[in-house]
Amino acid sequence: MSQALDTPPPTPALPGDDLAALAARHGLTVSGARPTLSEYVRQLWARRHFIGAFSTAKLTSQYSQAKLGQVWQVMTPLLNAAVYYFIFGILLGTKKGVPDYIPFLVTGVFIWTFTQSSILAGTRAISGNLGLVRALHFPRAALPISFCLQQLQQLLFSMCALVVILLCFGVPVSLSWLLAVPALVLQFTFNAGVAMVVARMGAKTPDIAQLMPFLLRTWMYVSGVMWSIDKLTEKDHLPHIVTLALETNPAAVYIDLMRYALIDSFHASQLPPHVWPAATAWALIAGVGGFIYFWKSEETYGRG
Repeated sequence: MSQALDTPPPTPALPGDDLAALAARHGLTVSGARPTLSEYVRQLWARRHFIGAFSTAKLTSQYSQAKLGQVWQVMTPLLNAAVYYFIFGILLGTKKGVPDYIPFLVTGVFIWTFTQSSILAGTRAISGNLGLVRALHFPRAALPISFCLQQLQQLLFSMCALVVILLCFGVPVSLSWLLAVPALVLQFTFNAGVAMVVARMGAKTPDIAQLMPFLLRTWMYVSGVMWSIDKLTEKDHLPHIVTLALETNPAAVYIDLMRYALIDSFHASQLPPHVWPAATAWALIAGVGGFIYFWKSEETYGRG
């Protein structure tokens, strides 16, 4: 004889409005919902200590497996500068007509490396830290910003070697060196904004990380890292649009500002027109625009 089992009747599905009302009545909110822009900024500021600690920890662990450890923070850009000096300075002769070419080159390599490394780190800021993104609730913009802060810390280590090189080649200490501070602040803001843009793109399309090195290498070659944009454009043989693009290239603007601040033979006449307004404009466009662009997809990071 079979025994009938009583099963509870199925719960009727509630309409979306009823579900929203039920959640509101019990104080429930959508997990990971995007806050307002002002609230997002407030949350990000509240986690400033996490951003600083995370960037420092990443910097410390970066070379932990190498025998020379943190020495590579300085050696890597110096070795790149040595290779560029041999290829471009000696073989291709770009050092001709450029006073203090080695300080000129090393400054360009160090400042370019800051931008390059920040953007490369930004492409994997979300996709490379999915475990952290899915486990903890925090403003996701903290990740690309912390990676840019890590690269800034690494640059400051490298600047110690740059100062030694400048002094060894007879570049005197001057008050203009103080201009390096606002220049680096503007460059950091620009780097962080671009890093947030590529972080959002990399979160949805991981292949961006494979494409980015090629784009950055092309960008480096047109940014005057190894050669003087001023020497190229003074001959007036290029179309005006090309000259304008070279002079307003943000990477070249920040490189030239640092050269002007640190190298006494790099004169104001070699700077692009309106260089400080251009540097500020690039920082605001990239920094504010990149931040808003990243915030727009806040609730999608780590899902899917």
